[in-house]
Amino acid sequence: MGLLDTILGRSKPVRPDLDRLFGLPSAAITLEAGAGFAPTGLGSVCFASVEGGAFTQLQQDVRDLLDADTRAGGIPVEFSRDTYGYTWLLARHPADDIASLVNDVHAVNTLLQDAGFGPQLLCSLIAFRDTGHRPLGLVYLYKRGTFYPFAPLPGRQEKRDTALELQVRGALGNDLRIEEDLARWFPVWGAPGL
Repeated sequence: MGLLDTILGRSKPVRPDLDRLFGLPSAAITLEAGAGFAPTGLGSVCFASVEGGAFTQLQQDVRDLLDADTRAGGIPVEFSRDTYGYTWLLARHPADDIASLVNDVHAVNTLLQDAGFGPQLLCSLIAFRDTGHRPLGLVYLYKRGTFYPFAPLPGRQEKRDTALELQVRGALGNDLRIEEDLARWFPVWGAPGL
């Protein structure tokens, strides 16, 4: 970053560090012990689709890679589109196998990034629930390399539990790099798996 960038207040964008996703299994232990939220076994990746054969082939490669275990009883991945036109990939694993779920989410992010589609990646989400069935997602912002909690209120249309989100931020501050700018804690209404 040059002197002119400093004077004009421009900052260098944070490089995504996909290996931060591997901090989620230990964060899950902290989250369960500190707030009573356990993994559900559901995780999703959100990205902007691109027209063209290369991207279509890449989606098929992702599906083939993640569905390789379906013959042994694994559950196939699902692709869906949200109301904003973004594509979501939903992966499922047993709730007690968060490590495999994180591996799948990491693999999808890595495949898209390595194929040159990193700019299309928006976020990844790992879902949790407490004994009262309250949903919670830990969201990884690809372009920021940070996490934030998202806690939609059950049965309340587009309302979130900000007190719970702040509680989770405090509990996970030592486990994950939490996004400091609360304005970037975007709601992911209707995210698959949440």
